[in-house]
Order: sequence, then structure tokens, then C-alpha cells
Amino acid sequence: MRAVFSIVGLVVVLAIVGVLAKKQLSAGVAPQAAGTMPGTTMTPQQQVQQFQKAAEAAMQQPRPQPEEPK
Repeated sequence: MRAVFSIVGLVVVLAIVGVLAKKQLSAGVAPQAAGTMPGTTMTPQQQVQQFQKAAEAAMQQPRPQPEEPK
């Protein structure tokens, strides 16, 4: 009996996620990439370069140092 409720619950959750995903995809509006002007599109090469720059900038940030015990 417990397994039946688990399977039914999973099916309900999958149905909800499917409906939400379909609604999101049918909207047809892609989120705007950070740092781009509205109305412009980026080529895949530009997207890769933007990602590389963001990753390098994140790697250059200093890590916080733990406080030394007194």
C-alpha cells in the first residue's frame, strides 16, 4: 500500500513538473544574457568567451582566510 502511494505521488509530481516545463517552453522568451544589450544576440563563440571570462574572474577572487584561534 505504501509503495502504491509513493508511485502515485511520483507520477503527480512528474505531471506538475511537465506542465510547468511546457508552460515555460511555450512562452518563447529566453532570458537575457548578463552584460548584453537588449535586442542583440550572441554567437556560440561569444557565449563561450563570456563564460570563460566569468570563470576566470571568479577564480581570481581571493578566498576568505579563516580566523586564527587566540
